[in-house]
Amino acid sequence: MRFLGLLLAVLSTTVLAAPFAVQVGETRLALDTPSGFAAVQATGSPRLLELGEQLTSATNKILLFALEDADVRRFTVGDSPELRRYAIIVTPRDLQTARVTAAGFRSLVTDAMRDLGSPPDPKLALRTYLDAEPRRPKLIAELRKEQDVVSIMQGARLPDPPRSKAEPRYLLNSMTFMLVRGKALNLALYTLQNGPDDVEWLRAATLRWIEELQQLNLR
Repeated sequence: MRFLGLLLAVLSTTVLAAPFAVQVGETRLALDTPSGFAAVQATGSPRLLELGEQLTSATNKILLFALEDADVRRFTVGDSPELRRYAIIVTPRDLQTARVTAAGFRSLVTDAMRDLGSPPDPKLALRTYLDAEPRRPKLIAELRKEQDVVSIMQGARLPDPPRSKAEPRYLLNSMTFMLVRGKALNLALYTLQNGPDDVEWLRAATLRWIEELQQLNLR
């Protein structure tokens, strides 16, 4: 697995496990990871940057890339990480020096959400819903919809390995757009889906992460 190989190649004990500041244009923002994660981009390694770039478009600048604390501990003793959950925050490169207005933020969100469709019938089993269109991200739920925060949860059935008889695999993620001090941020939190608990974990962890970032940037 290319992702795993790259991650092991940049094994380092240098991580960020507390709130930290980043400069976006002339604006200084306070960022933090979700609870139970540590930011690992502090090494400045090109290989580590490549890992994060696999999760986002080249038109975005990565501000934070984080792995679970347990995976970081595995790194430090030379064990293979599970890579079951990870998180990233990005901002559009072409808006780094601009002050994003409320209208501009709404336009960004509208463009990003255009093809997501509607949430499924609550009575429909999640995996049945995702199996209908394998590999295509599908909207699961809306988490928050406010003037400066829009957050949704989506999921997809992952491609089946060639000639494999293994059980299907599913990836869930939250996608959150935040307007913070005139800057547009895109937060994403990922988890493999092994059962209903993962859906509830993703919902709760995302909402808590949003609230923590809002509080940090009120100071």
